[in-house]
Amino acid sequence: MGQPWAVGTAEGAPARLPLVLTALWASAVGLELAYVLILGPGPPPLGPLARALQLVLAAFQLLNLLGNVGLFLRSDPSIRGVMLAGRSLGQGWAYCYQCQSQVPPRSGHCSACRVCVLRRDHHCRLLGRCVGFRNYRPFLCLLLHAAGVLLHVSVLLGPALSALLRAHAPLHTAALLLLPWLMLLTGRVSLAQFALAFVTDTCVAGALLCGAGLLFHGMLLLRGQTTWEWARGQHSYDLGPCHNLQAALGPRWVLVWLWPFLASPLPGDGITFQTAADKGLVAS
Repeated sequence: MGQPWAVGTAEGAPARLPLVLTALWASAVGLELAYVLILGPGPPPLGPLARALQLVLAAFQLLNLLGNVGLFLRSDPSIRGVMLAGRSLGQGWAYCYQCQSQVPPRSGHCSACRVCVLRRDHHCRLLGRCVGFRNYRPFLCLLLHAAGVLLHVSVLLGPALSALLRAHAPLHTAALLLLPWLMLLTGRVSLAQFALAFVTDTCVAGALLCGAGLLFHGMLLLRGQTTWEWARGQHSYDLGPCHNLQAALGPRWVLVWLWPFLASPLPGDGITFQTAADKGLVAS
């Protein structure tokens, strides 16, 4: 039996502790939102049509968020179960002494997951799993819809936070927004006021982080790079924006952003990749 809070498992399951912490934070956000909407000032004043559209948007965002989280965690990006023996080794192949296996180009060993990952990009600390060939698409969509959900929650909490801030002096307001924990520990605010400020702060910060991550990985997506390749200035797999999008998101790359369960099979296998040089040879 492994440790219950291990960083990774031999079976390739995601780390439990990061998932538990992320789930606890998401639960806190949901509870605070429900408290404000039901027992607090309530949602921003809207007409019937706007209210219906807001509910539809919330359902759409939540379904996409949960669907992409599920796909991301269910998709194992590692070399487990991949038949590498007997493959023709070529340029870019390496030997991993930890996994005791030959690994294809663009793969990398993750010390947290304790396994090599196909087309490894980075290790996601919040969800406890590496981002690689098989789960890069749900990761990108997760960034998009997480930013949308957090921004939506911030807007819904806005009236309650605004009313709280207007009732205090500017210095007290700034301290509550920037140092809510200090205000709670010194007894300057109640637990309910702290929860509102803290959850709103983290939602705004999370939306900004997800938005920045989406912009960064969108740049990598268009260039056909991983984070590791970008850091080293490698452009060997840049086939042009259109081909790069299809390689990472499949042929229906426009629609996968809208629904996580849309079939859009990836054209490759995560082992062999067409390079810019190969494309030039074919074109000639």
